[in-house]
Amino acid sequence: MAKAKLTISSKNYSAWSLRGWLLCRMAGLDFKEEIVDPDDPVIRQELLLLSPSVLVPKLTHGDVVVWDTMAIAEYVAELAPKAGILPSKRADRAYCRAICGEIHSGFANLRSALPFNLKARHETFKIFSGARPDVERVRAIWKDCLARSGGPFLFGKLSMADAMYAPVCTRFRTYAVELEPELEAYCQRIFDWPLMQEWTEAALAEPEEIVELEVEF
Repeated sequence: MAKAKLTISSKNYSAWSLRGWLLCRMAGLDFKEEIVDPDDPVIRQELLLLSPSVLVPKLTHGDVVVWDTMAIAEYVAELAPKAGILPSKRADRAYCRAICGEIHSGFANLRSALPFNLKARHETFKIFSGARPDVERVRAIWKDCLARSGGPFLFGKLSMADAMYAPVCTRFRTYAVELEPELEAYCQRIFDWPLMQEWTEAALAEPEEIVELEVEF
C-alpha cells in the first residue's frame, strides 16, 4: 500500500482532524502526519489549491487527494474492506452512513455551544436552549444504535460511526453533559479505545500558545 500523508491541525481543537485520523488508523493506512496552522497565509494558500474548503483533514495517497471527512471515510473503507469501517450488513451500512451524514452536516448549535477542547473540563456547564435538541438527538441516535446492535459500539464492532461520534463523546465529557448509564458506558469505551488515548495524549502535550481554531468544530 502506497505511503500516504494526512494533513491535520490542532489535536486539541480540531474534531474533524480527529475523525480523519481515526478513520485512517482504523484502515491500517501507513501515513505521515502533517500538522498545519490554517491561519498561516502561506499554508492557507496551499490548502486552497488542494482543498477548496480550506478544511482539514486532507488525505494525500499517491495521486489521490481527499479532503472531506466523509469522503476520506468512504475512501479508506474501499481501500481496506476487511477493516470493518462500514458494517457488514447492507441495512446497517445504510443506517451507518445516514447517522454519519447527520453528524457531518448537522448539529451546528452543538458545535458552537460545546467547542471541541480536550484540555478543558467543566464541573458544570449551562447549555443554551438552541443546542439542547442537538444533544437529545445524539442521545437518541446512540440509544437506537446500541439497542439494535447490542453494543459494545454503535454497530457492535468499531466502525465509521464511532470515529465520527468520538468527538461528541469528548464534548459531553468536557462540558459535563449528563447521560444515561448506558451512554456514559459507551463514551467510556470510546475514551478507552487505544487510538483515542494516543490522540488525547498528543493533544494534551500541545503547546498552550496554540490558538483555538475557528475554522472547524
